[in-house]
Formats: sequence, structure tokens, C-alpha cells
Amino acid sequence: MVFLRVVTESDWPLWREARLAALADAPHAFTARLADWPRGGAEQWRARLALPGSRNVVAVLDGRAVGMIRGVPLRDDVCELRSVWVGRAARGRGVGGRLLAAVETWALESGATSLRLSVLPGNVGAIAFYRHNGFLPTGRPLPTGATGATGVAGAAGVAGAAGVAGEQSMAKRLG
Repeated sequence: MVFLRVVTESDWPLWREARLAALADAPHAFTARLADWPRGGAEQWRARLALPGSRNVVAVLDGRAVGMIRGVPLRDDVCELRSVWVGRAARGRGVGGRLLAAVETWALESGATSLRLSVLPGNVGAIAFYRHNGFLPTGRPLPTGATGATGVAGAAGVAGAAGVAGEQSMAKRLG
């Protein structure tokens, strides 16, 4: 059974496991590359999870990270979806939808009225996943402070740095 775990700074080894697995599994869906993420020490990974107000969730199957998602506040009424990924062992089990629902719930509870993301050009699987879950293209770049592409490879996905030509911004109204 796959279960979802909200992770904090002390859970950095689990987050690292998920992030590195995502980058290795679906490099076409990320702007970042595995080589960009040195193994690093505990402080580097803790800092990644220490962003005030963010929500980080890992899907776990048989003690292994098989999915992840991150929600980050941008403004009082807008949150950004990042680092979406579901590994091959968990695909087809509704894990992507459950991860997305966990961040949507957090965003609503945080007072957000909109959830935004950016997806890499040509990531048809990601675009279909997000459309299926109520996201629509905005035709606009992400708000200031947003970081860039969030994609779904099949049922997997990721996020990385901004500035990739042709990124598609998508948004979903909440509530």
C-alpha cells in the first residue's frame, strides 16, 4: 500500500531519496539535472525543506520513496506546485492524484485561491495529467518568485529552475 507522508527538515534523507530518484527516472520532465544536485550533506537538504509555509509530501511504498510533490506559497492568494513525480512502481495506482490533492488541501487551508505551475514544452503526459485535474493554460508567465517547470512523465513529474523557453504556465482556481 502506498501512503503519503508530509516531510519536514528532519526527513531530509527521504526527500533526497525521492528527489534523486525523480531526476534519474524522468530527466526529460525536469529543468534541473541529476548532476546539478550533488549528493550534499544534511544541511543542504534540510535547507531545501525549510522554506517557511511550504508543504512537502513523499509517497512511500514498502519503505521506499515512490513519489513526491511540493507546494510553495507565492503570494497570499497563490501557491505554486513543484517537484511532482511518481515512480514506475507506483504508477497507475492514483498516487499522482493523491499527491496533488494533498497540496491542493494545504493550499486551500493556507488561504490560496489559485494553484499555479509551469510545465516543460512537449511534456504531453504532464499537460494531460494537469488538464485532467482541472489546470488550464494561462498564456502568461508564472508570477514573480515562481521557479519554473513542473512536469509529469506518464504519471511522473518534476520541477526546476525558471527560464526554459516555451514553458507553459497552467493554473487551477481553488475552492
